[in-house]
Amino acid sequence: MVVGDFVEEVDVLVVGAGPGGYVAAIRAAQLGKKVTIVDKDALGGVCLNRGCIPSKALISAAEKFEALAHGADIGIQADNVNLDYAKVQAWKDGIVQKQTGGVGFLLKGNNVEILSGEVFFIEENVASVSNDEEGKRLKFNSCIIATGTRPIELKTFPFGDRIISSTEALSLQEIPKSMVVIGGGYIGIELGQTYAKFGTKVTILEGADTILPGFEKEMTRFVSKTLKKSGVEVYNNAMAKSSEVTDNDVTVTFEVKGEEKQVTAEYVLVTVGRRPNTDQLGLENIGVKLTDRGLVEIDHQCKTSVPNIYAIGDIVEGYALAHKASYEGKVAAEVIAGKPSIIDYKAIPEVVFSDPEMASVGLKERDAKEKGIDIVMNKFNYGGNGRAMSKNATDGFVKVIAEKETGIVLGGQIVGQEASNLIAELGLAVEMGSTLEDISLTIHAHPSLGEIVMEAAEGALGHGVHQIKK
Repeated sequence: MVVGDFVEEVDVLVVGAGPGGYVAAIRAAQLGKKVTIVDKDALGGVCLNRGCIPSKALISAAEKFEALAHGADIGIQADNVNLDYAKVQAWKDGIVQKQTGGVGFLLKGNNVEILSGEVFFIEENVASVSNDEEGKRLKFNSCIIATGTRPIELKTFPFGDRIISSTEALSLQEIPKSMVVIGGGYIGIELGQTYAKFGTKVTILEGADTILPGFEKEMTRFVSKTLKKSGVEVYNNAMAKSSEVTDNDVTVTFEVKGEEKQVTAEYVLVTVGRRPNTDQLGLENIGVKLTDRGLVEIDHQCKTSVPNIYAIGDIVEGYALAHKASYEGKVAAEVIAGKPSIIDYKAIPEVVFSDPEMASVGLKERDAKEKGIDIVMNKFNYGGNGRAMSKNATDGFVKVIAEKETGIVLGGQIVGQEASNLIAELGLAVEMGSTLEDISLTIHAHPSLGEIVMEAAEGALGHGVHQIKK
């Protein structure tokens, strides 16, 4: 690794080219700043290369395969449905390449300088950028750190050929006959369901008393139902204890309710969380304060304890979501440019691309009750919607939560097909301070899944047409 003495001056240095970093760089450039962005890996970060985008491609492929292989209940029977998984992977890789290429095009189109290498902070306004071939020092007025996270490795389940992280799980060239997933959070559930649909025998071990513990049980029960239908075996309150690895498989020893059990599979996928990439940047050299978990402490404008250094994305407190990182990146860039921007998380959607999908925005029912807010709420089931019936997707509901006195929408939860898209309407309502009546008076296309949102709002107002008032 080479570190040069040559010093280049820039207005804004962005460290990390994921969905937080590249968005921050483009926004800063739009606001007239000279910007340099640095990443030691491919443009697009984990999200575009080893996370959001490739996983959704495989999820979509699995859905299509399942629809072809199991369409008898709607009168469609396909015999000998063939799966060329190497071709699926090539298709997925093509999407990733287009996405990352697009990021490069946008950065260059906004005159952002792109550097490949590792960043190490020397002073509050000086950092070295180095790779195997060259190195330089950058002097900056402001810096935005967006270095993201990496998978947590368990001591008793070290990564290797048979014990893998989500990164390797997204790049397998053949469908495993069996897989144990340690961790029933959103990554474990998404990938576990995907491989189950492709034909893998999947076992999920979750330490909490339910899968997807951040969501309400009335939502996760639909996912549990689908997992069971797919033959996935789920153990809640399970503690993975040890592994025995051979050339061909892994035997996992785990404990459930005091009873020790074992399961053997071709692969073990460990999805127990991610660790912030803040430990090799030299942040201690410049006084940037970190939490005990290695997260960077920031204020309401993404400023760290060092005034000219900002941090965004998965390395700061809050949900580890790509869209949160992008949002924070815009705020940080605007603050650097002198605008009075601040972060406001009240309308950030949480989405799990499970089957069925789950999404939440704003306050949950339990949150509102804890805050002592007098609320009115209503659920409308997918089963009462004509479009859901015609799509053979009647599992799920839309729940809307509003302040009782004013009718202002405070939040909503959706479980069901296209929840990831439908949540946008409730997110806009929360952001704008819209009322239940605003949603009710908005004419929704018929037949559409969007009508379920309208029906939920009308029911909360007490005049739902397609719902019997209790």
